Amino acid sequence: MTVADENGRTAPREVIAQSLREEIFAGRLAPGDRLREADLAQRFGVSRIPIREALSQLQSEGFVTIVRYRGATVSAPSVTAMRELVQIRRGLEVLAAQLAARNRGGAVADELARVVELGRSAALTHTHGDVPPLVLRFHTLVAEASGNQQLQAMLEQILQRVSWIFGQRLDTRTEISWSDHAAIAQAILHGAPVQAGYLMDEHITRDERLLDDLDHS
Repeated sequence: MTVADENGRTAPREVIAQSLREEIFAGRLAPGDRLREADLAQRFGVSRIPIREALSQLQSEGFVTIVRYRGATVSAPSVTAMRELVQIRRGLEVLAAQLAARNRGGAVADELARVVELGRSAALTHTHGDVPPLVLRFHTLVAEASGNQQLQAMLEQILQRVSWIFGQRLDTRTEISWSDHAAIAQAILHGAPVQAGYLMDEHITRDERLLDDLDHS
């Protein structure tokens, strides 16, 4: 959730946190990379206070690890934490898919179909750099299509972390993932809530199997 100051402007810590978050998602900041307060303060043209606030926020989200006297580093994805997220995600996303189908995609129906086509094209052409943002966008649109703002807010942070971790194993799941997405979108757009929920549950089950592979690799 975006935080604004008294003048309605986005708070500096939010701008900084979002910028660093995007770099982590894109792989420009890798697990173990140091995040030095002085360097970041110079880069963003601010004091160290909003830098510390942004790093603290990213730590609470699981993207950054802060050790006293040693500073902050980009966190490595945790399989254990991911399992916990998937357990929460299953219930929320199955519900979101069912509600989205009752709305037949609502105001984002056309965008949902467009993102599926873009994702399938990226998968077929192995344009892997385009895939993580599209995966995140697809699941975000399903949440939006549910019409439930509370559900959408709860899913926002979970989906970002899921996208970050699974995005690092695109080679094993890209085409299957977009086949799943296409089937889920079709059920939503055709107004089939039971089928949409079932397909979303199956999709998340496949993600759980990938976690098993990560755990034994």
